[in-house]
Amino acid sequence: MRIVIAGGHGQIARRLERLLSAGGHEAVGLIRRPEQAEDLRAAGAEPVVLDLESASVDEVAEALRGADAAVFAAGAGPGSSVERKDTVDRAAAVLFADAAERAGVRRYVVVSSMGADADHPGDEVFDAYLRAKGAADDSVRSRSALDWTILRPGMLTDDAGTGLIRLEAHTGRGPVPRDDVAAVLAELVETPATAGLTLELVSGSVPVSVAVKAVAGA
Repeated sequence: MRIVIAGGHGQIARRLERLLSAGGHEAVGLIRRPEQAEDLRAAGAEPVVLDLESASVDEVAEALRGADAAVFAAGAGPGSSVERKDTVDRAAAVLFADAAERAGVRRYVVVSSMGADADHPGDEVFDAYLRAKGAADDSVRSRSALDWTILRPGMLTDDAGTGLIRLEAHTGRGPVPRDDVAAVLAELVETPATAGLTLELVSGSVPVSVAVKAVAGA
């Protein structure tokens, strides 16, 4: 499969790229800065320089053309402003979905956040982030042209992955290593039976492949 990842230089994205490449897939990472390209090549991915905050739908669709799946893993990141939560975590996610539709890429997986809600109250930057993610998720869920799955991890850590998770519609809050988030994404991309599901993810006791098959009804 050819899988295009928005936010290709992110911590989860690079882990995912390594997994996809090792699994024989063709991973393509969209990045904002040319100097990030070598990191993607080291992860086994093809880098494409494309800034989702300034690119047109047609430009993004061109990058997606011929792909079997798209993964939105971009984010404004810690320390970014309220404004960039909107331009990246909401607007870029909507743009990427628009482009996937235009390019005819049906399989579409989103890295969201536990607690994402377009109506989330509060004036802090993290509140704005949860609203932006929630609005983006709502936009994706409204699209019949996409076979979407939304993944909402709990608190991300850099601990080594265990491969043991809890993946359900509602898990309750908890931590999860980025390694395990990437492993779940790799499984979800190849499991179209999870289309139409919004799933929460935390560390648990079930192997990744078993957990994904369970939510897919396999």
